[in-house]
Amino acid sequence: MPDHPMMASRKPTLTVIVAATRSMGIGLRGSLPWQGLKNEMAYFARITSSSPAPGEANAVIMGRKTWQSIPLKFRPLKNRVNVVISRDPSAADLENDGGNFWGPHVAKSLEAAVELLRGELSKGGVNGEAPKPRIGKVFVIGGAELYKAALSVPETRRILLTRIRSDMECDTFFPLDLNSEQQQDGNPAVGESSRWAEMSHEELEAFACVKVSRGVQLEANTEYEFTMYERVDDA
Repeated sequence: MPDHPMMASRKPTLTVIVAATRSMGIGLRGSLPWQGLKNEMAYFARITSSSPAPGEANAVIMGRKTWQSIPLKFRPLKNRVNVVISRDPSAADLENDGGNFWGPHVAKSLEAAVELLRGELSKGGVNGEAPKPRIGKVFVIGGAELYKAALSVPETRRILLTRIRSDMECDTFFPLDLNSEQQQDGNPAVGESSRWAEMSHEELEAFACVKVSRGVQLEANTEYEFTMYERVDDA
């Protein structure tokens, strides 16, 4: 059974979720390098929205550019607590009129975002007339700098990687090469201290709390596969 991500006595477990090409490319000129992967986007929404228990809601932590890349009509991301990392909490696009529980909430760093979720937002209770959910899983959804920060902290235990099975033009890359020979051989990738082990499809579904399409998917002439990695702690 997956560990509960939020405990009052310790920091929450973090899960990175990302789609990347064979060379770990994740972006091109501020957008995705691929187009038309509606089922992959639906997977992202299901995974990040599916809370582990009744009365809980998941949280997503993102950088300012990632927040701005979301169409206005979809902000904040529905049924998820949205936390945006920004040095300018007074920016107009980050206003949270009425203290909406779903956000956006603003934090100046990943550590501050974690403390926010661990603190006031984790308490449940009542928000206006509606019950306020407790925080369940916490996902880091980009961009590259925030991914790098997340990979450097021990609270990040999982990476949900949608492996795009081709290379495309990219100018932004995920900071860990999960496709490297060192990683595939069970060793840390170059420049990394942690090892990441690919888990089974059954383990992915157990963590996700939803059914996940198995094997290689084909959509919009693009092949991809849903995978999960877990951090390996050496004794």
